[in-house]
This record gives sequence, C-alpha cells and structure tokens, in this order.
Amino acid sequence: MDFKKYLPILDWLPSYTREDLKGDLGAGLTVGVMLIPQSMAYAMLAGLPPIYGLYASTVPLFLYAIFGTSRQLAVGPVAMDALLVASSVGLLASAGSDRFITLAITLALMVGIIQFLLGVLKLGFLVNFLSYPVVSGFTSAAAFIIGLNQLKHLLGVDIAGSNRVYAILYDTVVNIQHTHIPTLILGLTGIVLILLVKNINKSIPGPLVAVVVGILTVYFLGLHEQGMKIVREVPKGLPSPSLPDFQISDLKALVPAAFTISLIGFMEAIAVAKSVQAKHRDYKIDANQELIGLGFANMGGALFRSFPVTGGFSRTAVNHQAGAKTGVASILSASLIVLTLLFLTPLFYYLPHAILSSVIMVAVFGLMDFQQAIKLWKTDKKDFLMLLITFLVTLSVGIAEGIALGVVLSLAVVLYQSSYPHVAILGKIPGKNVFRNVERYPEAQVRPDVFIFRFDAALFFANSLFFQTFVEHEVGNRPGLKIVIVNAEAINNLDSTAIRMLQDLIVYLKEQDIDIVFAGVRGPVRDILVKNEMVKRLGRNCFFENTQAAVGFYERGGLQHESECYFQTNVKAENEVKEHKKH
Repeated sequence: MDFKKYLPILDWLPSYTREDLKGDLGAGLTVGVMLIPQSMAYAMLAGLPPIYGLYASTVPLFLYAIFGTSRQLAVGPVAMDALLVASSVGLLASAGSDRFITLAITLALMVGIIQFLLGVLKLGFLVNFLSYPVVSGFTSAAAFIIGLNQLKHLLGVDIAGSNRVYAILYDTVVNIQHTHIPTLILGLTGIVLILLVKNINKSIPGPLVAVVVGILTVYFLGLHEQGMKIVREVPKGLPSPSLPDFQISDLKALVPAAFTISLIGFMEAIAVAKSVQAKHRDYKIDANQELIGLGFANMGGALFRSFPVTGGFSRTAVNHQAGAKTGVASILSASLIVLTLLFLTPLFYYLPHAILSSVIMVAVFGLMDFQQAIKLWKTDKKDFLMLLITFLVTLSVGIAEGIALGVVLSLAVVLYQSSYPHVAILGKIPGKNVFRNVERYPEAQVRPDVFIFRFDAALFFANSLFFQTFVEHEVGNRPGLKIVIVNAEAINNLDSTAIRMLQDLIVYLKEQDIDIVFAGVRGPVRDILVKNEMVKRLGRNCFFENTQAAVGFYERGGLQHESECYFQTNVKAENEVKEHKKH
C-alpha cells in the first residue's frame, strides 16, 4: 500500500531540511499572528463567541497538514463559511446561545463527514457543476451581505442580522440616529489602518495592528465605560474533546447547509491551492485527497468545538509570500494559537467589536469581483446573465437560495449546451480541397446536391432529437439534394438513443432518395457502430477517412475501393490491438 497517497505528510517530511524550516517558521508565525484577530472576527460573524474562532484555528490546521496535499494552503475560519453558518443555524437557534453553538459544531462534524466521503468516493468533480460566473455572482453578493451585517458593530447600534440586503438597509436607516460616534470613529480608523498597513507592506499583519490599537485605545480612554461594546472575558485553555450533543432532528435540518458548505468550502480551498501550487513544481494537488484532508480537519475540529473551516485566500497568499515550504508552517500557526489560548486570552478583554467588524469588512469586500462582471458583459452575455441573476437572488432572497439557484443555473447551462451543441454547415474553399464553416468563411461554396455538416459534441439522448430535427429541416429546405455527409470528427460517443435515432433518420432519407455517409468517424464510435450492426445497415462504403474522400466518392458516382477499406481496416487494426493487450 502506498501510504504517501493517503498521508501526504510522508511525501515531504522525510526530506525536510533546515532551509524548509527557515521559510516555514517565518510564514507560520506570520499567518498565526494574522489568524488570531481574523478567526475571532469570523467567529463573531458566524454568530459565535470570539473564542470559538481560536478553537477553529488549532486542531483543523494540524490535521490538514497531515492529510492535505497543498503545502501552502492556510486552513481555518473564513468569511464565507462563517456567514453560511450564521444564516443556516440562525434559522434554528438564537445567535450566541448554547443551542446555536452546539448546532454550529454539529454542522462542522457533518461537513467533515460529507467532504471525507466525497473524497473517498472520488467525487471531487461535483464542484465542477458550480460555474465560475455563478460562484463570482454568489461570492460578490455574499461579501456585500457580510459587510452590511457588520454595520451594527461599526455603528454601535442594534440592527437585526439578516441575509436580505433590503432588511439590513431598512433597519440601518431606522436606527442610524442612535449611532455611537466613538464606536464609528474607532471602526473606521481600524479599516483605514488595515488598508494603510497593507499598502505599505503586505507582510505586516494589518488586522493585528488594528487589534492592538483598538485594545489600547479602549483601555486608556475608558471607552467601554462610555457604551462601546468589547469582547470582555475570553475563556482560557483548550477545550476537552467531545462530540456535540445533537438530536437526529438537528441533523435533518442541517443537511442542506452541510452540503452547501462542503462544496463551497472545497471549491474555495481547491481554487486557491491550485493557484499557489502553479508556482511550486515539486508537488501536485489531488482534489479527492484535498476533500479527505478538509474532511478530517472539520471532523477533528468539531471534537474540539470548532465551526466549519476551509482554506482562506488572504491567509494562503500571505503564507506563500512569507516563504512557506510545507505543512509545518500550518502546524506552527496552530501552535501559536494554542499558546494564545493557554496564556494570552486575558489580553483580548478590551478588544472592541468595532475593530473585529473592520477586520471582516476589509476582508470580505476584497471578495467582490466587479471586474469579472465587466469582463463578462463585454465577452459573454450568457455568463454575465448567470452572474447577475445569482448576484441579485442572493442579495434579495438569501445566501442559501442564491447558491441553490447557482447550482441549478450551472446544471441548466450544461444541459442546454449538451442538448443544443454547435453545428457547422461546411462548404468548399474555392481552389482548395478544404471544407470550412460557411459562417466563418463566406467564400466557402455549398452545392445544392450535397449537404455537409459537422456535429461538435457527443451524440446521445439529450441531443439526438436536435440532430434529427436539424437534418430533416435542412433536407426539407434543399430541393435537389442527393447526399448528406456527416463530418463526425467531433463526435466521441454514441448511446443507444442516438443509434435508434440514426436508424430512423436513415429510413427517412432513403424514402427521400437521399444517401447519408459519415466522414472522420473516431475509433470508439466505430466500435459502437459495429456492435449495433450499423455498418451492415449502411454499407462499408458509407464511411470515409475525411470529408474530401466522401465528396470525391459522390462525385465519381461509385464505390471507391480505398474508402471501402478505410472502415474495415481500422476496425481490424483496433481489434488486433485489443487482442494484443489481453495477452
């Protein structure tokens, strides 16, 4: 058994060097320092006490370093998962309550199990059903909602949290007169400070700088005595391992959210992992093993009171830029969080909620991808429409509904494209024995007695009727037609429905006294035709190596010996290869 396949840490740990440690040490400490304020902010965003962000930044990091294939991916709490937790669990319990905390931890356990099973069953490809325009629209809308939900902390007023933009804006307008000015000033200062530090030097953890400034400001000015909300008591120490105390009814209620977070979290992680791996040629990303790694991270984290985690864009970028070489960087980051939990939690007593909201707002507004929308408007109106619909539904109806619609839209586009693939009518280029798409080559000549077209997709049940209807329509509009030539170079598969359709089409064309022949049929497709006795039905003279040969056969008005041998010779050769492989 190849243990390296299931324990990727065994692939790099035996050859670990002092130079690797140098890079991992700097990166691990940098990301760990960055993770402290971020994780606490994301826990608050998820509706949990800030301490749960630190819990989510320990065990999951250790486990991913062992089972994950990316050596730079920084796993931990992220804004998107946090908001999905808040929106889904918030329907079942009040934010911050004991039941809410239990359900959030249960959700992490469910996400871990789902991701692990998807990885074991090698179903990582399922994430491909979420097209990029849909993801971009959903992410931008979710980021906007996340940002607006932080207004209550930034303004220091009571605004009901919601997944609907209009509800948040309405409550904000109603309560804006009660804005706590010191809170607003400190929150805006935090935003400016984070952006300023980022522009000066990206390696400096701006969120931590803002946290330190916020704590000192509250402490020395006594702002907590003037109505500013602060974190106050942060529990000290590590939680004992235990399973969340859930009910079966809880599991049923959380299933939709668990699948959503599983796929969204994996998609976010695999996207950033692949982008970073492209700059490191010494290892490869295995999508299914990534699912297993994230699954273990979430399952193990749930035992230590973690909410769902995944790989984060900003932290991974910092991890890479700081020189991370292996998963040791993540282990060092987690170790720093452990030390914080054991000894440093009293330092966060005076941490204002306004600063945590500024950390969240800066992070999530960076996820809003307006450039992609502009680009799609210019290049692909269909994808732009998908992005826009997902964006608007997510904003107006809700996050869960937005991602559900996104999946449906992605699948609908796939089905539509499969059902109505591209078809090119071919004509001959004057002076050349070459046939091209008449829409792209206006000079291409089409004969009234010869109809040539290329079908650019597999031919199966979803598009068989389209194929038949297209041919019959063209035949009906071409008086004097004698032969239909199907360029099958792009057809890589046939199913039983397509075979039956071709049989019916052959009968229809024979009744019209029109021949049908095929050019450039691929090997696997020829095998299917042979098994279904289509060759006997059509005759071997109906299959040609290319379009030119098919046209030449028709022009000579008789059987071309070479064309007769083409199909037979290739089938024979392929059968010989198969026999050779058996032995």
